[in-house]
Amino acid sequence: MPVKIRLARRGRKKAAMYDIVVADSRSPRDGRFIQKLGTYNPNTNPASIDFDEQKAFDWVMKGAQPTDTVKAMLSYKGILFKKHLQIGVTKGAITQEQADSKFNEWKEGKEAKIQGKRDQLSQKQSDAAKAAFAAEQKVNAARAEALRKRAEDAAKAAAPAEEAPATEGDNAGEAAAPAEEAQA
Repeated sequence: MPVKIRLARRGRKKAAMYDIVVADSRSPRDGRFIQKLGTYNPNTNPASIDFDEQKAFDWVMKGAQPTDTVKAMLSYKGILFKKHLQIGVTKGAITQEQADSKFNEWKEGKEAKIQGKRDQLSQKQSDAAKAAFAAEQKVNAARAEALRKRAEDAAKAAAPAEEAPATEGDNAGEAAAPAEEAQA
């Protein structure tokens, strides 16, 4: 019976989540499986991969063949590297302690890299929020300036209209005064 480690789809349309399962290769994708190892959620950034690493390692050592996607996940989590080191221990090339120390060193480096990506994504998100806030403030200031100009223009338009009749009367009074002086 050929055994595969593969994904079984679940979740609603356009929001898929997957179970990482060990199944007979002849069974359907979402059909019967031997053991569930964990879950995979591609909807998050970075994608959430959560599975029992010891069970996955045991199945890989027993000869279960992962699909391409699951193989990438196992490599990402270090299961295939651990298998590589364990084969070296079995052949006598290295000791178990050396293999464990190499794996732990690799795992710490990988976790630091993942944490760096998470920090970078959160920093980009906060920078984008700050930029959006600054742009919104700029737009609000432009709107306030436009309202202020509109109010000034309305005040200027209203002020000359009120002053115009008084100015004409003043000019008429000034013109009448020299005429009176000329008669006298």
